[in-house]
Amino acid sequence: MTGVKSEHALVEQWREVLALHARTACELDRELHQHGLGASDFEVLDILADGSPDDGGCNFRVQELADRVHLSQSALSRLVGRLEKEGLVSRGICAEDRRGVRVALTDAGRERHAQAKPVQRAVLERMLSRG
Repeated sequence: MTGVKSEHALVEQWREVLALHARTACELDRELHQHGLGASDFEVLDILADGSPDDGGCNFRVQELADRVHLSQSALSRLVGRLEKEGLVSRGICAEDRRGVRVALTDAGRERHAQAKPVQRAVLERMLSRG
């Protein structure tokens, strides 16, 4: 019987994690809307603002971004395309591999990120510090 109880507790714990993630993502989308961003949009800007550990700059290969924002490469490409149309990021060919694409934060993207960052951090604090 203890195996069944621990299995049940494990599944319930997993469901609580999923529910917290869903509530937090919805709250982020709602709060970031005032800045014209969704949660995934902000996440891409935030990663780019932190800079690439490889080159010390603020650009990443699309595959590096996809791994960090947990989106498929096609979903990320669409997101990056939207951000590029808004002038928040730019895309360019990788110097080290001409088949690759790099994404970089623009000045407008850096400014939008700076405006939205306190909102995103406040939502995370509020949602993740609930006991």
